[in-house]
Amino acid sequence: MLLISMFRKAACVHNQQADLSMFLESVLGFYHGFYLAEPVGNNAFSFEKRKNKRLYVPPVVEGSSSDLRLGSRVVFSEIDDGEEKNYCGLEQFVYVSHRGKDLFIFDNHNHAFFFWVAACKSRRFAPGGTLLHIDQHSDMREPDHYLSAAALAEDDLTSVFDYTISCLNVGNFIKPALALGLFSKVEFVGSSSAFEKEFRPPFVLDIDIDVFAPEMAYIDHARKLARIREAIRMADFITIATSPFFIDQNDAIRVVHELLAADS
Repeated sequence: MLLISMFRKAACVHNQQADLSMFLESVLGFYHGFYLAEPVGNNAFSFEKRKNKRLYVPPVVEGSSSDLRLGSRVVFSEIDDGEEKNYCGLEQFVYVSHRGKDLFIFDNHNHAFFFWVAACKSRRFAPGGTLLHIDQHSDMREPDHYLSAAALAEDDLTSVFDYTISCLNVGNFIKPALALGLFSKVEFVGSSSAFEKEFRPPFVLDIDIDVFAPEMAYIDHARKLARIREAIRMADFITIATSPFFIDQNDAIRVVHELLAADS
């Protein structure tokens, strides 16, 4: 309810406050490229057992999907079958103005939470609607704690950013968005039957490219592309995660190009 109230009040203010340049400035100021060195957020996974203790969080740049490149720094580490595995992600996150819509492409999925809050506070989309979540996983785990409503009332996004980085991880970022009123419900698309359901706007679209991972090949690749392109055309706001732990990043980048090039 707090976000809805804030949104309505902001609508009465001069449109300059919703200007794209101001919105991007508020985002780019936080994502400048840095390391997580403490056992928080995504870095908490198997931290004590891992040799690698640092995860890189890339900067955000304004550009196009052609600016997507595989990075050389580890963004996700985990012990899998008794073996430490370190995954490189994107060299940089990219904001794209796609068909006049805001679209963010990034690696680890928890960053979607920050982009949603920043966008909603800047009136890039209205709160209280539907999140269309296209993903191999539901990402509906419980966080250690929830962000207080008071943090949303702050003009600065520091508390939101700290929460995104330090508390949230790739599997628990959706319930906090629901708790804050960013969304009132989630439509989860992660099965062959779900891909055949009708998409009903308005909605914010959240895509995890791991839905194209090898284990999801039982759903026809062309069918997934077609339905996601349809959703992109309908969406009010779009986030895309490339999820290094779940899909090869070169494959992920290729799929993003397929999705956006055909929809340009």
